[in-house]
Amino acid sequence: MEEFVGGLWDKLITRTAYRGFPKERVELKEMERIAPIFFRALGGDAGLSIRAGTATTQGARRSWLERIAGIGDKVELAWADEATLYLPLSIDVFPERALNRELYLWLIALAAHDVAPHASWIVRNQQATLATLQALPGLAVRYRKLVDAEIARRPDPAGMELATAAAENTIRAALREPGSIDTFILGREQPAPVPLWLHPEPPTAGGEPRKAGQGEPQQPEGSKVQKDAEARKRRAQSVDVPENKSPFMLLFRAESLFSWAEYVKVDRALDEDDNEDAARAANDLDFLSVANDGKTTSSRIRFDLDLPAEADDDLVLADGIPLPEWDFRKQQMQPAHCSLQMLVARDAEPCDLPQALRGTAKRLRNQFQALAPQRSRLRAQASGSDLDMDACVRYAAEKASGVPVGEPGLYIDSRNQSRDMSCLLLADLSLSTDAWINNSARVIDVIRDSLLLFGEALSATGDRFALYGFSSVRRQNVRYHLLKGFDERYNGTIRGRLAALKPGFYTRMGAAIRHSAAILSKQKSARRLLLILTDGKPNDLDKYEGRYGVEDTRVAIQEARRLGLTPFCVTIDEQAGDYLPHLFGASGYVVVRDAAMLPEVLPRLYVQLTEAQ
Repeated sequence: MEEFVGGLWDKLITRTAYRGFPKERVELKEMERIAPIFFRALGGDAGLSIRAGTATTQGARRSWLERIAGIGDKVELAWADEATLYLPLSIDVFPERALNRELYLWLIALAAHDVAPHASWIVRNQQATLATLQALPGLAVRYRKLVDAEIARRPDPAGMELATAAAENTIRAALREPGSIDTFILGREQPAPVPLWLHPEPPTAGGEPRKAGQGEPQQPEGSKVQKDAEARKRRAQSVDVPENKSPFMLLFRAESLFSWAEYVKVDRALDEDDNEDAARAANDLDFLSVANDGKTTSSRIRFDLDLPAEADDDLVLADGIPLPEWDFRKQQMQPAHCSLQMLVARDAEPCDLPQALRGTAKRLRNQFQALAPQRSRLRAQASGSDLDMDACVRYAAEKASGVPVGEPGLYIDSRNQSRDMSCLLLADLSLSTDAWINNSARVIDVIRDSLLLFGEALSATGDRFALYGFSSVRRQNVRYHLLKGFDERYNGTIRGRLAALKPGFYTRMGAAIRHSAAILSKQKSARRLLLILTDGKPNDLDKYEGRYGVEDTRVAIQEARRLGLTPFCVTIDEQAGDYLPHLFGASGYVVVRDAAMLPEVLPRLYVQLTEAQ
């Protein structure tokens, strides 16, 4: 009963003290479709993804009710780093839902015009505001409404100490007349946060970088299918594990009893273990301290991810193929930065199509036979095997009537009408494909079935096609698997290689695309399609992650287009909308929401792509 009454009191005091308007709240998930498009349309960095940020300590004076309820000490503001634009998870600061939504759009526009990122906080936001209003004058009326609503909710400077009131008036002047304030003098207290502006001190990772050789454990790429329940950006710092050489002595002073939870060594058997209390505690921390004691499960997994012994590995067809890589931080190409190995399955036995796929394969072959080259009779040709009687009669009539005629086409010629099409399908075989779909099948199994049906369908068209897969372990080991070459017939041997597919390592996509483009560009077909099948973002153990990997992949795709190829991506990654438009363009990719449908979607997609070209 005591806990029940305490819970009711907590809800009551929290609801009473809260300054926001929960009923008018707008969630970031409601803006997730329009936000990336709006940001890029306004000239924002196309390589930035959009995520929810984390609440940070704001330092301004709280009301006595807020102090009693234990709320109001943190605020969610917008900021950006080199890879991501972070927006509040939700906005309910204004009493009108329309204004809260307008605030989201304003913050996106402001981030797209952050023209003075190294200036002081107040000057930077004024310059960004001026640049936004100059580029988008239609936002001026909306901005004024937001400013009026913001000033109405801000604390009244009349009741403040003189220096604090002066600081508050300075902020109000900067909001009303952007560009009018050059300096800001902080009063005795921190001013109330300004939700219309970018974060004054964006969260960054603290701590010193880990020294070389310390063996930082790496999560296998399969963990990328795990989702942060709140999709938040958290601040973290790297620390050393405290050593307690005297196990019978406390690691803290007795008078600091209430702060003992700042460091707790937790032994969790699995990363997937749910702990609601831990998640709630994490939300209350300004920094998450991360330490490496060398005894984690990840370290053992990393050992399992080492390259297999040569006797157990696939056969090497070509070793040490040098490939360049784009460094977006230096904005330069690094020649011969990666090393690629061409591999083929060692013990793949020829086999037939699995029984479960035969019905679908038969239906696809019947449908795709309509695309096969067929012999057709062309009339009114200059030469041919038969006379075109209609053309002869028409020519004789026109000549007798005195109508001038040019070179007559009086023959019928029979020719094969070829589609003149070449397609290379590149499949992501990284460790993430070992994940399960609805506890019924693994991603790698779905990819295998897709490649089998794709091969069965295209073998009925007569189109030239090749199948390859890839994974990687750092830049020195880009593993490129031959499944079917352009000069090979689709038969039991190819099915055996596909049946032997297994999850690999990581996803150095740029190198794999460059080598695929080099292979496909040698085909003399009029139309050449580079089809990429993946389940996630470019990623590898070294610096090939985040923006670095995305930008290298983007440059590789641009190189493929300059070779006259048509790159197109098929993905089952639900977050693909954050980065694939930047890589392939708005119409250069498709997201398959139900991964289990991929085997049937892929052949149909091929028909649409080749007919549209």
